[in-house]
Amino acid sequence: MSTTYVVYESSSGFALFEAHGVDEIGQNIEAVRSSVSDLSRFGRVVQLTAFHPFESALDALNQINAVSEGVMTDELRSFLELNLPKVKEGKKPKFSLGLAEPKLGSHIFEATKIPCQSNEFILEILRGVRQHFDRFIKDLKPGDLEKSQLGLAHSYSRAKVKFNVNRVDNMVIQAIFLLDTLDKDINSFAMRVREWYSWHFPELVKIVNDNYLYARVSKMIDDKSKLTEDHIPMLTEVLGDEDKAKEVVEAGKASMGQDLSPVDLINVQTFAQKVMDLADYRKKLYDYLVAKMSDIAPNLAALIGEMVGARLISHAGSLTNLAKCPSSTLQILGAEKALFRALKTRGNTPKYGLIFHSSFIGRATAKNKGRIARYLANKCSIASRIDCFADGATTAYGEKLREQVEERLDFYDKGVAPRKNVDVMKEVIENLQNKDAEVKETVDASAKKSKKKKAKGEEEEEEEAMDVDKSEKKKKKEKRKMETADENEKSEKKKKKKSKAGGEEVTDDGQSKKKKKKKSKSEDDDE
Repeated sequence: MSTTYVVYESSSGFALFEAHGVDEIGQNIEAVRSSVSDLSRFGRVVQLTAFHPFESALDALNQINAVSEGVMTDELRSFLELNLPKVKEGKKPKFSLGLAEPKLGSHIFEATKIPCQSNEFILEILRGVRQHFDRFIKDLKPGDLEKSQLGLAHSYSRAKVKFNVNRVDNMVIQAIFLLDTLDKDINSFAMRVREWYSWHFPELVKIVNDNYLYARVSKMIDDKSKLTEDHIPMLTEVLGDEDKAKEVVEAGKASMGQDLSPVDLINVQTFAQKVMDLADYRKKLYDYLVAKMSDIAPNLAALIGEMVGARLISHAGSLTNLAKCPSSTLQILGAEKALFRALKTRGNTPKYGLIFHSSFIGRATAKNKGRIARYLANKCSIASRIDCFADGATTAYGEKLREQVEERLDFYDKGVAPRKNVDVMKEVIENLQNKDAEVKETVDASAKKSKKKKAKGEEEEEEEAMDVDKSEKKKKKEKRKMETADENEKSEKKKKKKSKAGGEEVTDDGQSKKKKKKKSKSEDDDE
């Protein structure tokens, strides 16, 4: 009697359940469905074995992404090996593991040799587990499971939308749709301007054929009765031809059209301005599409052109879908009606679809159009896969693939043998490796230069610091010398003052002695 285990990937963690009495039910789907709604009956059949909660919301997102891609993570592997019976080598295991994802089951079997199954019976059991999951996990609070499901759903969908911001092909799809719509609208609006203004100036239609130029000229002329030779320079600037400008002025003088009121002319001018604005916006949108295609599918754009490449991506739904298409499907993309009509009537199937707008098929002869279409579809398939799955964006592969198509055209016309695809791809890879090596060398050289500059700067700073220290030391020595000199001067001054004081005392004593002698002499004379 084999045991059936079931793995349920919830928003809060991995749960392992053991299904009892499976043989009694006989894997009857109706019996399982009837027991799913009743928890008392379902709880006898299915019991919780183990539960591994996710560490954080980021961990839950990573685990669910791996499950959706059919990859077994290290956490899931350790969880299964810890809680499931060990599989002995050479012996048939007595249990099986049920999963909702068949790809994940095949990966688990390849890595751990655990037998896995995914059928309607397992899916019904998982439906019951999902319905009563909050009853099996006792520690869950009411509302926690709903919050975790909502948070994981938001983060999962946000991660899918923001998979790669720079290579989002949705913008290309919307741009090419809008470009086609603008072409139709501008064409119909320009025809309306022609018809409207022709009541006033019918001869202008034959002179100016371009819709955009017609709108500009009609807005510039306004009233044909006011046309003079002074308008020729302005008309020449718009039309780019002086003869046409003179022809417009002459036709305006002899025009058979009826006069329009100022209000009617204002409305015609306003509508012509709107057509001109739409045409200008169409040019800006085309430039935007070219820039976007160089970011998203540079090789496909280099091979077949931005417009045709964008239409292929739009028709396939995305660049990934286009990369998954074989070259035979890519060849007839856009010709599905003709294909199914041919299959229904047993007629000839179409040779090309959207790639017919490429210049290569137009250059080929009638008998070689199908051959070059098949070859071009092959190269477009290679280019789309390189653009979708390559890490770095480069046009090297697309340019070489375009050269190969050129060589194939020469082979059909002149019989010149083209190069093999293997040799061309090897050449591209070698060129890219050489460029990477040159870039690394330049980066290393710039890093070395910056290091040298830093080292020089540090040396200069050290020298400046040394100079500053030396100058400070010199200043300190000079200060000390000055202080010692001042001290010496002060001591000398003190000594001089003392010596002067002693001399004055001596001179005073001499003067007193002289006075005494004089007094004695005067006394002798008196006697």
